[in-house]
Amino acid sequence: MKITHVALWTRNLDAQRTFWREFFSATSNEKYVSKNRTGFASYFISLKDGPTIELMTLPELTDAPANPEFVGWAHIAITVGSVETVDAMAEKARQQNKLASPARWTGDGFYEAVILDPDSNRIELVAE
Repeated sequence: MKITHVALWTRNLDAQRTFWREFFSATSNEKYVSKNRTGFASYFISLKDGPTIELMTLPELTDAPANPEFVGWAHIAITVGSVETVDAMAEKARQQNKLASPARWTGDGFYEAVILDPDSNRIELVAE
């Protein structure tokens, strides 16, 4: 078994698409606009390796809870290659004010940095 795709609700559909294309060299399909669900639109973002990410939007999306820890997905972790790649991507995120946590070795042996997407969702960049 494998994960086919994960989905992310966003208020910033086009900004999310740009973010994934710029930071991860992802490719994207053309925007899908539902004929059955008014206001629903999405993109499927494909990474070089791994599952696809479906970016979805609706005009009536509510805010996430004020507490960043709640039932549901906490973050997504993406293997980006080497320690040097994590460092380079973290620096790019820092320059764009998107770095949530600088690169470090975690207690469980991962080298990672945490960046934020346009909706402030956490994405862990992990070395292989």
